[in-house]
Parts: sequence; structure tokens; C-alpha cells
Amino acid sequence: MTRSLDRLIRPRSIAVFGGKEARRVIEQCDLMGFTGDIWPVHPKLDEVAGRRCYRSVAELPGAPDAAFVGVNRMLTVEVVRQLAERGAGGAICYASGFREAVSELADGDELQQALVEAAGDMPIIGPNCYGFINGLDGALLWPDQHGVIRIDKGVAILTQSSNIALNLTMNRRGLPVAYLMTAGNQAQTGLSDLAYAALEDPRVTAVGLHVEGFDSLPALQRLAARARELKKAVVALKVGKSEKARQATVSHTASLAGSDAVSAALLDRLGIGQVSSLPELVETLKLLHIAGPLASNEISSMSCSGGEASLMADAAVGRAVDYRALKSEQLPTLRSTLGEMVTLSNPLDYHTFVWGNVKRQTDAFTAMFAGGYALNLLVLDFPREDRCNGADWLLTVEAVIAARAATGAVAGIVATLGENMPEEIAVQLRDKGVIPFCGIDETLAAAETAAAIGRAWARPAAPPLLDTAFADGESVVLTEAAAKAELAAVGLRVPESRLASNPEDAVKAAEELGFPVVLKGLGVAHKTEAGAVKLNLQTGDAVRAAAVGMQAVASGYLVEKMVEKPVAELIIGATRDPVAGLFMTIGAGGILVELLEDSAILVLPATKEDILAAISRLKISKLLNGYRGGPKADLAALVAAVASAADYVVSNAAKLEELDINPLMVLSDGKGAVAADALVRRRR
Repeated sequence: MTRSLDRLIRPRSIAVFGGKEARRVIEQCDLMGFTGDIWPVHPKLDEVAGRRCYRSVAELPGAPDAAFVGVNRMLTVEVVRQLAERGAGGAICYASGFREAVSELADGDELQQALVEAAGDMPIIGPNCYGFINGLDGALLWPDQHGVIRIDKGVAILTQSSNIALNLTMNRRGLPVAYLMTAGNQAQTGLSDLAYAALEDPRVTAVGLHVEGFDSLPALQRLAARARELKKAVVALKVGKSEKARQATVSHTASLAGSDAVSAALLDRLGIGQVSSLPELVETLKLLHIAGPLASNEISSMSCSGGEASLMADAAVGRAVDYRALKSEQLPTLRSTLGEMVTLSNPLDYHTFVWGNVKRQTDAFTAMFAGGYALNLLVLDFPREDRCNGADWLLTVEAVIAARAATGAVAGIVATLGENMPEEIAVQLRDKGVIPFCGIDETLAAAETAAAIGRAWARPAAPPLLDTAFADGESVVLTEAAAKAELAAVGLRVPESRLASNPEDAVKAAEELGFPVVLKGLGVAHKTEAGAVKLNLQTGDAVRAAAVGMQAVASGYLVEKMVEKPVAELIIGATRDPVAGLFMTIGAGGILVELLEDSAILVLPATKEDILAAISRLKISKLLNGYRGGPKADLAALVAAVASAADYVVSNAAKLEELDINPLMVLSDGKGAVAADALVRRRR
């Protein structure tokens, strides 16, 4: 059920429960100029912060739009129940000691469930969270100081961590924050729900997520679809790359973090941008606030120093940004403006010949911005205000603003060191439509992310994600023969084979198939390590000897026609992620699995276009395309094989635990792809 959060996050009346935290909520509302009603509730006090104090929910003048519940965890449940019965618009549950503290408090899980039941249809945020700041209307359910100011429009930032939220409010980078919201344990209302509600506000331009654990796939898909409809981008910082981070996530938020690689693939599928640090998140949000997603990854850079130009060029290595060469029509104006001594290139070192000359700078910047780049950057570190005179730097700012206005291009000024972008100048640039960037690496990360969102939105919307409940039951592993039979039924090619119960039957089977053959022992989990697989057997005697050698470990035999030498060996796998459910992996197979660690994630369901794109990202794709004059692989057959495996996974989603096809032998062009080995683990 989707609950409306409108009254809660845009309240006209607020009730506060508790002691010092409740008082701070009132103080922060007053500081931000909240004009609605505030009703303190306390069993003993007569007034709080100059306002009459009520004894209970029942005594309130009406049902509050929002409530800050800053009492102990036991009393929180009862207050929430009373608010729900009164018809309140929602509540912030500040107290900790719920599911996040299960290891310390035996009743934490049960208490959180009781809290959700007490709320019923009324939205609650938390528990174990600070609440939120609405910088548009001055409404705060936030028990602490912060750095947000009133604005007319800006971005929404959402996080499970109250301390991260507090830190973000203190940034001096010129980021306009419309909403800052914390979700805590996400007991009922998750980050995606909060983000959706913020996105609906016409004054919100973009949304940033600091994600420790996703609340639900349907809610995340709903958010991504709505963001695309409204043309308001969402960008996420998903923590959990390291094992230590995953452990901290579980202990801190009682959430399942999921695999980082799977999360990245999931976000890419949904068109949600991804960054890897808080500074990158802030810089990307500034870009999205002013310009939205970028039309391409082509960028330009100008600086009055060769050293800065080199830094900009080097920072792009390994990033999906393109310093596309200048167009011929740009060159005459740049040459006449900058002089003969300047090398016209991108990144461009324009030297200091036009320094302090607004007209010539404007002409040069206008020529650069007219090149059709998705983003135009000018490197400019500002001098210290307490020791230096920055008048000439302000002339450059004037020229950039004029060039952007003349061309309508997306433009930003980059301070190589974040502290060299004064906040007042950042705000001035932002208000004039110029992005005030702090840090070269963060700037290029923002460009890369905004371009990725633009590419995702240019594609047709992906179909809904696979969302099938996992069946209960005993876990069983199919025999290799049974697994291959099921895969063959969905179109995957497998070697011609025979089953045999003893060495003599194995010899007869080999003669029927024709030599050379492969002999495998049945009932052996790790065949290679156990000596239960023999390749390229050329005679009946060789088959007999191999079968006798396996008798101690094998319950029977699988005899297969030997597959010819492949161009490449790949692995196709499927397993379950705690958040994303079933997903597939494709990568370098055979002995290269651990050696290369070369794989790509496929979120299901997957199209043939998705599969081909995943294959193209693999290191082994060079081999598939005919490395150094070698034969080209049958790429069409490879794509078809992966698609067949994906069909099998989707069809068996309710009971499949694991699929492992390794190796998939990809033959030369026109000869196909063959699953040489397969494992299926599923619920009975």
C-alpha cells in the first residue's frame, strides 16, 4: 500500500513529544520561519519555547499534519498508536533500540513490528532517525542545528544515516537543499518512498540518495519511473563495497546491503546515476540541479595554465568522458582572440593573454561554448579573500556568465581545490546558471554520471524487474545429465551424451557416440579435484581405464561427445542477491574464472541487447572478436545461449537457488556454443 506523505513532509501543523529534542525541533522551526501551528505535548510542562503545552494527543486542537516523537522506545509505540487514531498526517520516530539493536536488545525486532502495527495506515519515518528538514517551507522535524537555509527551489537528499545528513547540511559548495530526509530503520517508509514524495514537489530539481540498504525493489522501480517521467534525475551513493562496510551497514540500519556489483547493475538498469563518495554526490547534484542529465559525454575544458589543462586531461583517464576535438568553425575566433602562441586543443590552455579583459575572454569562452559540448568547463581557483584581491577573477566569472547566456550552453567553473571556491561566489554562479564545481575528480565524476543518466533515459524504459517469491522446501542439486536436459529443453545446446552404470556400459556408450569422448563421474560435486573427469578419450580401452579409476568416487558415468576446441570459454551463472533477488553473471570461464575476475551482471529479465552489451564489457570480448588474427567466435550463438539460460532462470524463478554453466564453449563463427558442464541447485 502506498501512503501519501504530503501532510507529513509539507505540514501546516506540527506536534512535538518529549524533552530537549522536542524543544530543539521548535527552535529550529522558529529559526527557519515556519508559519504553521506548533503544539508541544508533555505530561508536566505548561509551556515549551513560548507555546502552550498539551498533556496528550487527545488534548491537541486538531490532528497534526506531522509529529516529532522524541520519547523512549516503549512510549513511542503508544504515542504513534494515539496519533494514528486521531488521524495525524504522519510521525518521525526518533528513538533507537528497535531492529537495529537486535543483538543488544532481544525485543528490538518485536518492538519494531509493534510500532508498524500501531501506525496502521499513518506514515511513520524511522525509528532510529533524526527526521527531516524542509528548506522550502521552513518546516523542520529535526532536533539539532544544521546548515540548511530557506530557498525557492533545490535538490532533495535522503539517507538512512542521521549523522551523514547533518554533515551534508554543513557543506559550503553552493548546493541548494530543498529537502533533507533521514529514514533510519525504514520500518514502514523507505528511502524510495520519501524520495518519490519529494520528487513530486515542483520546487525539487533532482534527488540524491545515500543508500546503505534498499527498502524494496518495487518502490525503487516506482521512483525511477517517476523520475524519468518528470525529467528529474536521481543519483545514488551506495555503500557496501568492502566487507567492513557491509558489516557496519547491517549493524547500523538492520538492512540488507546486497552485493555492490548487483546494486550497480540494478541502478544502471533503472537509470539512476551512481557516485562513489559524498563530494561526488554533492557535485553531481549541483550539475543536475542546473542542467539535468547531459545529452552526451563530450566535454570541453579551458584554463589559463598548462598544468591545469594536464590535470584535467589526466583526470579523465578511466572515466567515460570525452574531450572531443574542437570543431573547425571554432578555430578562427579562438585564434584571433587568443593569439598565435596558444595551441588550440581540448583541454585548452588559453594562457594569460586575455586575463583581465572581459570582452576578449567573453569572445573566447563563447567560441568554446559554441562547440556543441554537453558540458563546458573553465578551471578557476579563487584567491583567499583575507589576503588577496580577487577583482580580476570576478572579471573571468563575468565573462563565463556572459558566454553561457549568449550560447545557452551548459557551463561550469571548476576550482581544482574545493576550498578555493568561496561559497558566496558558488551561490552567485549557481543563480546565474553556471555550475560551481569543487574538485577536478569530483567534477568529471559528475559529468560521467549525468551523461550516464542521459544515455539511460534515451533508451526505451526497461521492463519490470523479476519479482517472484522464493518457494520453501528442501534444497537439491540436479545431476549434470538432468541439469543439461532441462537447459536443452529451453534451447541451450549441450553435447550429445549417454548415461552408463559401469565401465563396460561406458565403453559401449563411447562407441555409439564416436570418439573422442569425455567421461565424467556422476554424484561428484567437484569433478576436476576428485579426478572424476577425463577429456579427449580416443579409444574404448582409454574409456574403460578412466571409468575404473573413478569407481571409488562415482555413482555412475556420463559419456559425452568431445566438443571441438573453442575460441573462448565463458561462464553463465545465476544466484540470489538478498535485495535484487535472482540475477545472472556472465564472464570468462574455465580456468580463467578466478584468474581474470572478468564478469558482468545481468539484471532480469534481460533482452538480447542487454546481453550483447554485457558481453562487450568483458575483457575476454577481445578474444571473441578475433584477437591478433585469431578466429572470431560465434557471437550470435553466444547471445542466444545466454538468452536461453535467462529464460530458464525466469521460468524457474520461484524455486531456483543457483545455476552454473561452466564452461560454455564458444566455437568459431557459425559453429555455435555448447554448454560443456552445468549445475542446477533448486528447491524441491
